[in-house]
Amino acid sequence: MNTVASIPVSAIRRPEAGVPATRWSVAAVAELFELPFMDLLFQAQQVHRAHFDPNEVQLSTLLSIKTGGCSEDCGYCPQSAQHEGGVEASKLMPLDEVLAAAQAAREQGASRFCMGAAWRSPKERDMEQVAEMVQGVRALGLETCMTLGMLDQQQALQLKDAGLDYYNHNLDSAPDFYGEIISTRTYQDRLDTLRHVRDAGINVCCGGIVGLGETREQRAGLIAQLANLDPYPESVPINNLVAVPGTPLEGTEPIDPFEFVRTIAVARITMPTTMVRLSAGREQMDDALQALCFAAGANSIFYGDRLLTTCNPQAEHDRALFARLGLNGQGARPAARQD
Repeated sequence: MNTVASIPVSAIRRPEAGVPATRWSVAAVAELFELPFMDLLFQAQQVHRAHFDPNEVQLSTLLSIKTGGCSEDCGYCPQSAQHEGGVEASKLMPLDEVLAAAQAAREQGASRFCMGAAWRSPKERDMEQVAEMVQGVRALGLETCMTLGMLDQQQALQLKDAGLDYYNHNLDSAPDFYGEIISTRTYQDRLDTLRHVRDAGINVCCGGIVGLGETREQRAGLIAQLANLDPYPESVPINNLVAVPGTPLEGTEPIDPFEFVRTIAVARITMPTTMVRLSAGREQMDDALQALCFAAGANSIFYGDRLLTTCNPQAEHDRALFARLGLNGQGARPAARQD
């Protein structure tokens, strides 16, 4: 008779303030991936219910405020100027258009408004305008998030002064696979930006992409990297590769759906109080797969018709799915962080 390899909730919570985060080795995370599927989901559900209302999902909307023309060579991204992804470069959106989109997102039920610009890093001439966007969106009563590429310490402090709630900067993959996907920015560059964001007092949104052609062990390596950030990110978007025509990853074989659900569950177990977000690739998921992801501990989605450049399930369909599952698309906030 098989026994369930169980990790008690108490073993993955920080016992008191100031104690360093639990260290997750890649081998320990890989062991979670190897659990029988139902055992893994059961553990993830236990952890999730210890920290969240299991029927609440946080809704975020993402707007591309500056599209295309990026000098980076990220193999998955159609916004790279080095790829033929069919995305035309645009200038930074005017403030009034951004605020109109934020107002529409709020009316649709979103609680967080994320703004993304296709830059390697913002130029100083752009910082005043993006700060005004942060201030304007916050004035509408929405949480604010931005992803602008790499930041230095001063830029992070400028965004903090503007009132930015979250900064998104993904690790994308495990360190030993990263060079297969990107050559224009190092892994350490990404970690440095995360440090500047954290030091400025801004919440961190940081996740990765699965289905890039990585192995399961490399997926475990990505989760270990995220879980070992101290503290780990407040939001962890898990993206399922959209293999856009014209990018180097066009034609990449899709990841097995159950492996994607496993990734969600392992992220939940290793980062108990984070918001685990279903991000890119949700358009390709049927309702049953999304329901499994929520059962595995996902409690945040990007909500609306588009992400930065790819389609996303429409809000009306999401509301219908939530009604069928008995989910409430609201804040999904954890209790005071104790992990």
